[in-house]
Amino acid sequence: MAPSPSTRRGTVDKFDARRDQLAESALKTLGELGYARTTLREIANNSTFSHGVVHYYFQDKLELVIHSVRYYKARCVTRYDGVLAASLTADGLVDAFAAKLAETIREEAPMHRLWYDLRTQSMFEEQLRDAVTVIDKTLEEMIWRVVSRYAELSDRPPALEPPLAYAMLDGLFQQALLAYVGGDTEVLTLLVGQVRAVMPLLLAPLPAGH
Repeated sequence: MAPSPSTRRGTVDKFDARRDQLAESALKTLGELGYARTTLREIANNSTFSHGVVHYYFQDKLELVIHSVRYYKARCVTRYDGVLAASLTADGLVDAFAAKLAETIREEAPMHRLWYDLRTQSMFEEQLRDAVTVIDKTLEEMIWRVVSRYAELSDRPPALEPPLAYAMLDGLFQQALLAYVGGDTEVLTLLVGQVRAVMPLLLAPLPAGH
């Protein structure tokens, strides 16, 4: 007798859940060693799963890496939703956004380091490129939601297109991350100040007479 649709769905759900568990485990190793230095065996050695189990759920390292980063970024893209919901003034939004950027470097630096590693690797590995492009676009949209809300609270339209606004803020974030992983913890305070200075530049000037 063929399995019922609910049984098949349950099997798929269990398979996907196990892949997510493996992704969660893999992220720690990937964040510590980087893409080039990480192997499936290394991931298995640093987890509760055997090398055979890892290979059963993922054909190769590339497939696991792509799934892991998509899994992580899917959780990240709502990171600033709370900031948007709670901020009632433009200045309050900037302060909360800047603080959140610094907090995420402090708490999740290895994961961000992995992301920039993979973004660079995608220029050389075509198989990574589509996944990285999709994730990068999702992050751009996440930042644009912040900029749009800031513009709304400031009663001024954005002066830049989403890709440029994202590039400016992402550049500040990456510079701060690079300094932080090099041991400069004071850079997070600098990042907060930089974000406060840059955010008004993303909006059109106030009309004359305001």
